[in-house]
Amino acid sequence: MARAMTQIGSWREWRFWSGWIGFVACVFVATAWLKSGGAGPVPAHGAESPAFVGSASCAGCHAAQTADWAGSHHAHAMDHARPATMRGDFSGRSVEQAGMTARLFREGEAYRVELPGADGGLAAFTIDYSLGWEPLQQYLVTFPDGRIQTLPFAWDTRPAAEGGQRWFLVYGEEPIAPSDSRYWTRLQQNWNHMCAECHTTDLSKGYQPASDSFRTRWSELGVGCEACHGPAGSHLAWAKSGADRAAPLKGFASVAASRPAADWTPDPRTGSPAAGVARPAGDEVETCARCHSRRGQIGSDWRPGRPIADTHSPVPLAAGLFEDDGQMKDEVFNDHAFKQSLMYAKGVVCSDCHQPHSGKLRADGSAVCGQCHQPERFAAVAHTGHAPGPDAPDCIGCHMPARTYMQIDRRHDHSFRIPRPDLTAAFGVPNTCGACHADKPATWAAEAVERWHGPVRKGFQTYAEAFHRSRGGDPAARASLQRLAVDGAAPALARATAIDELAAWPAAASIAATDAGLSDTDPLVRAAALRALEGSDRARRRAALPLLSDPVRLVRIAAAFLLADWPADDLTPAQAEARLGALAEQEAAFAIDLDRPETRANRALLRLKQGRGSEAETEYRAALALDPAAGAIAAQLADLYRRSGREGDAEQVLRAAVACDPASSAAQHALGLSLIRQKRPQEALEALARAARAEPGNARFAFVYGVALRSLGQPEEASRILREAALRHPADVDLATVQLQEAMQRRDRAGAAEWVRRLVALRPDDQRFRDLAGRLTP
Repeated sequence: MARAMTQIGSWREWRFWSGWIGFVACVFVATAWLKSGGAGPVPAHGAESPAFVGSASCAGCHAAQTADWAGSHHAHAMDHARPATMRGDFSGRSVEQAGMTARLFREGEAYRVELPGADGGLAAFTIDYSLGWEPLQQYLVTFPDGRIQTLPFAWDTRPAAEGGQRWFLVYGEEPIAPSDSRYWTRLQQNWNHMCAECHTTDLSKGYQPASDSFRTRWSELGVGCEACHGPAGSHLAWAKSGADRAAPLKGFASVAASRPAADWTPDPRTGSPAAGVARPAGDEVETCARCHSRRGQIGSDWRPGRPIADTHSPVPLAAGLFEDDGQMKDEVFNDHAFKQSLMYAKGVVCSDCHQPHSGKLRADGSAVCGQCHQPERFAAVAHTGHAPGPDAPDCIGCHMPARTYMQIDRRHDHSFRIPRPDLTAAFGVPNTCGACHADKPATWAAEAVERWHGPVRKGFQTYAEAFHRSRGGDPAARASLQRLAVDGAAPALARATAIDELAAWPAAASIAATDAGLSDTDPLVRAAALRALEGSDRARRRAALPLLSDPVRLVRIAAAFLLADWPADDLTPAQAEARLGALAEQEAAFAIDLDRPETRANRALLRLKQGRGSEAETEYRAALALDPAAGAIAAQLADLYRRSGREGDAEQVLRAAVACDPASSAAQHALGLSLIRQKRPQEALEALARAARAEPGNARFAFVYGVALRSLGQPEEASRILREAALRHPADVDLATVQLQEAMQRRDRAGAAEWVRRLVALRPDDQRFRDLAGRLTP
């Protein structure tokens, strides 16, 4: 929802015009005052907290940086609705797309929009803020309960010749009903949670659980100086005091860690720098990662110099978000891609390529690469395989493949990977050659690359096959994932993802690789290893006890959640104190996002581990109040009721969720199970069938439906459903076991041998399958 911030002009030449800079600074001060909004939101922190003084206070001493920043996307990340900031056409024109119509107009000084509201009926709303600058601008409406929602229509700010200067629906052509959580007045389009932290400075979300309302506060709209540098009140006092100018912090509480001096001089033998530099924890990349990554928030006390995992929880390279080779797929921004790159491993930081205050590239196009790589070497036909000329590909075109988000926002992948059309041919991942040669098969491009560079050209990201095979149910993935999980040379994100993937491939070696992650140097890997221990035996979980005192918050709270049910009498006093502190941090992390149903559900799970069942029920109820259609959460609450013998309450909850969203497979499946327990088999079968049809990718739903069919006297239909499901889900042990049983019942020795071989591959440490394989295999 929050857009990536691309580059616009920084007016760097103004640095030579001191008078002009002074003028810009004066104009900026007035603009910043308007953005702070006199009667608008107050600073997020109280008097005892570090003082935020606003970007206008920086302009007097930092005029050049101010001039650069004033033209940046950071400065325009959000603003009040006023003529200087509103780029859309509010002349009263109407727009219609995907069944939704809106009219955008002025009413006196106000910017207004008329479109379907929360109930689907036409209503008029006042627009309070603009969000973003280029290539699109969104608009925000404030509701009486403090919710700020993004309108579904955005303005395309590109020139008309490029297809811009028009209103368009950010959803695309998909109709979104008012009951859908993605509808503009609902949960997934809520600015307070989805956008605010990265479009304001010094944000306090201010959610009020008792009234389900917001009192969101900030010190400044847009990404101001203090959004990256931290509160500057003490720095300002230091500057005015004439204190030691060599002081390392210059009055700030903390600063981003600086790397050692880097020498990026190209090695004549390779055309690229010979060596990198060590990367300190909490460097500037972690500052940028706070907003340029896909992550959740676990702390509201971010300051420069802290690792991102101290205040946020980055996602792994999960399927659906990333391609199997780690390329960006969903809207994941740039940090994850960059941290998979060889550049990141060598110590490159964002400001090596981007000017830190304007956001512009330090040189145009591929010239930015020429800062470290010999242009004459890499522009040559021997490297590119293409004749020089205006249509020849450049560094960016080949090594930073682009993807379009929000209909028109084209963003480049920052993993700086070598083109691998061979991986497209083998595993279906995108490759940059296809951007220009869409009419040619990937094998054609792969053969060309091999002619130019030979067969050994694997690049830095070497895990496409492991993730692809794992997600496709191929047991051959197991060994590759085990190696990747402990490969210190691989990106930490890849190691963490390998641990997540190994959960589907149990074996002694998988356990060893996962447990090794507990001592990994990277906190994302340690946190993944802790997640993998959920449900494991006590001996394995004991190894997690030291991580209650980990130096990074993400790891501490993961350990606290895992060990919340660990017996208190089996903890040393130091361990008990560490768990108490880590659980308090987990509770504080939950408190940030109590407006989200998933947070309420996670808090319910913690309450269950703590033996506080009634509080867990309260949390589940609160989650469903926030999103009545959350079928998976309804299923969890129904299971809680099942365990306490309240089957009638379970059915009631599930039917309410189904009424809100009949396509909810989780609610339908859980309803079917509840009806089975209530001895209402025909109703149960219908619900289980709906679940299996709604989500054919869920092996468990198909298995339970097939077993129910068999139990209710429909063996032929059951066999068909289970056989088809086993083919769709080749890694599912339950489905494979059913096929083995059916083959043995048919006295099909060859078929049984084939299925037992699959089961041995799926569960190599299960002696039962190995023994049976020995009896069935000649």
